[in-house]
Order: sequence, then C-alpha cells, then structure tokens
Amino acid sequence: MKNGPLFLVGLFLSVLIAWSGIVLGSHAQLGRQTPFFDEGDGVAYPARQMGLAARGQLVYADLGCASCHTQQVRRPGFGNDQGRGWGERQSVARDYLFQTRPQLGASRFGPDLTNLGGRKPQPPTEEALYRFLYEGSPTHPPYAFLFENLPIAGEVSSLALKLSGTSAPASGRQIVPGERARTLVAYLRNLNTVYDYPESRPLPVEQKAPAKEEAKK
Repeated sequence: MKNGPLFLVGLFLSVLIAWSGIVLGSHAQLGRQTPFFDEGDGVAYPARQMGLAARGQLVYADLGCASCHTQQVRRPGFGNDQGRGWGERQSVARDYLFQTRPQLGASRFGPDLTNLGGRKPQPPTEEALYRFLYEGSPTHPPYAFLFENLPIAGEVSSLALKLSGTSAPASGRQIVPGERARTLVAYLRNLNTVYDYPESRPLPVEQKAPAKEEAKK
C-alpha cells in the first residue's frame, strides 16, 4: 500500500477523536458535578455511603450481582420501571456521585435495585434479605457460603436465621450471616434514591391544541 502510513495516521486520529468525544466530553459535562444542597432541609444529596454499606458494595461487585440486576431507573417512555415500583423518578448522573464503582448492570434477569432501601409501601427487612440470600429462590441461586453454621454456645445469636424445614440447621447449631453477608445487606438497604433532583424531573411536554381548533385556524 502506497498510502499505508497515511492510512494508519488517519485511523489513529479517528480513534483519538472518538475517544476524546466520549471520555473527555463526558468528563467535561459531568466531572465537576457536586452534591445538591437543599436549603430547606439543610442537607446535601446524595449522602456518601459509610461503614458496612461502603464495604458491601465491594461484595456486591465481587459476587457479580450486576450481571443480573441493574441500578438505573429508566424515565417514562423507555420502560415501565416506575410502574414496577423500582423508583419514583429516573436515575441521573448525580445519583452515582460517591460511588467509586457504579453498578449500572448489564441485564435484568432480576429486578432493578436502585431504590431497594426506599421501596414502597415498605422496603425488605434485614431478616428477609438474609433469608433470601441463604435460601435463594426459583430464579435466584442461594448464597449459603456467605453464612456460618455455628454451634450454639449459651444463647442463640440475635442474627441467627429463623429457618424451618430442609433449611433448618441440625439441633444445637445455628445459621449466622458472615461478615460479607452483613456488609452486602447493609449496602442493599442503603440503596435509596428518593430525593428528587432538579435534573431528574421530566421535561415539560408542550400541549398541542385540539384538532378542531387547529382546523379552524
């Protein structure tokens, strides 16, 4: 090829321009975003995840939960996420401000978890989440390896699962969530995006005049 070097230079520039538009353009648009301070509440949103919840996100990522669950509520017209009770508004970039590894997800074999800790009429309890993780369901594998089967020494642990049937431990033993299970549940219960940012509100739709009035004009 006579123009081989020129072709390679052109190819490199095309990739560079595309990369600049996607990466640098996105950073210029969103990289300087800051928490939204609500003067009425005197609080900045979103809040930074702390303690167990912050460590739980690492467990969530390590288990690959994003392979089956998303954390992004679509706006009306792009799905029925709000109708399913997954959130009262669309997700926006500010929701992920303090997340070092946003778990947007790849597909939805399971429900979206963006607002699990703020579900209405009532979010799942800590005990319900522990039991679900331990026992699983027809569409969700059990994560029994996150729990410990311990002998009962004196009193039963306050965290011991109340199990029955085939899931119940042997006599004199108890199933207690391990450290990874506790941090994961703390993270899931901390997922709450109920605050309504200005940019999360849908754009107003222009009202069209009735067909009869337009015909008269």
